[in-house]
Amino acid sequence: MSDYAAYFAEKRYEIIKNVLKECVTEKEKKLTLTDALDKVFLDKYLGIPIFLILMWGVFEFAFSASAPFSDLIDMFFSRLAELASENISGLLGSFIGDGIISGLGAVLVFVPPIFFLFFALSLLEDSGYIARAAFVMDKALNKVGLTGKSFVPMLLGFGCNIPAIMSTRTIENYEDRLLTILVNPLMSCSARLPVYVLIAGAFFPSNAGTVIFSMYLLGVVLAIILAKLFRIAFFKGKPSPFLLEFPQYHRPSLRNALTNMWNRGKWFLIKAGTIIFAIVVLVWMLSSFPTGELESSYLARIGHAMQPLFKPLHFDWKICIALLTGFLAKEAVVGTLGVLYGLGEEAEEALQAILAQSFDPVTAYAIMAFTLIYIPCVATIGVIRSETASNKWTLFAVAYGIVLAYVIALIITLVGGALA
Repeated sequence: MSDYAAYFAEKRYEIIKNVLKECVTEKEKKLTLTDALDKVFLDKYLGIPIFLILMWGVFEFAFSASAPFSDLIDMFFSRLAELASENISGLLGSFIGDGIISGLGAVLVFVPPIFFLFFALSLLEDSGYIARAAFVMDKALNKVGLTGKSFVPMLLGFGCNIPAIMSTRTIENYEDRLLTILVNPLMSCSARLPVYVLIAGAFFPSNAGTVIFSMYLLGVVLAIILAKLFRIAFFKGKPSPFLLEFPQYHRPSLRNALTNMWNRGKWFLIKAGTIIFAIVVLVWMLSSFPTGELESSYLARIGHAMQPLFKPLHFDWKICIALLTGFLAKEAVVGTLGVLYGLGEEAEEALQAILAQSFDPVTAYAIMAFTLIYIPCVATIGVIRSETASNKWTLFAVAYGIVLAYVIALIITLVGGALA
């Protein structure tokens, strides 16, 4: 909202308030719970810090509470893969055990943190706080060229960028809508979470929740910076005004939270059973042929061809291949690594141990940042094209994401290496 728009909006409500005073006699109003909470949550100085603390708490909860469930899934798929390898010999046994079971197991082990994340966000939404968060962020968003109406699509981006980008249809102003679409891919969707959990658990086990939260925060910060730059470079107008009616605070419904958790999280399961399954099978085939040896496989040839470009980032060819399959679906990054590095009796622990021996924590953080920033998936690209009706802006969104991912990962590598 521009300063002029804010001024006139305040004056309109001031006139309405004065008219009501002349026409309506009110009984003495008691301070309600909603009023008391709003004095804190909507405070000029406390509002944003409280929002950040709550978001940090959400990710800490999702990672900590889901750990036992992830361990159970890990044990199940590890035992299943072991049985397949023991009882089915030859190439078929490798395909079923190392390809299908181990690959999908490496992905499904991250279902619990994703579901717990959606559960915690649903509780906040049902309590009435999310509307306040949008109001609190409105002034901050306006300073960087976004409207308060951009907050909800950006928040939805934490779940999935596809419906988040589609939800920008509620933004009437075309430039505001286009700007929101361009920065929305930087909101870290749930598909990236398995990569964060895997790497943070391997390299930062005592501070995994905080490290994962830093990825989400990095995405928000980059979105803010780029929104300001894009507003200056491409969209000269002011953001449109933002008006919002607050709901009353109330106790969240456990049933609603569980329903929302399932409705949002089930798409991860559907993708795991379709797109990710196909990618894992393709990765296994390319890593097994033509000789049956990984180092001489078709996949290795592709990876080694890509590696010189990523040498400054210290990414090996296997990471390059995983990021390449991540173009199709970010969840496939973990499944690809599971196939390429091989899994022991404990799939997740074995993969984390192998990764910990393959590169250092600085490179690990750079990989997380690269995964965060470059385009989420091909489906997101398709939605950007359909919503903008522009090949130019679609290609721009893909190109700037890849370049920015490389630059940020390089900065992390150089600065982290200098400080190490």
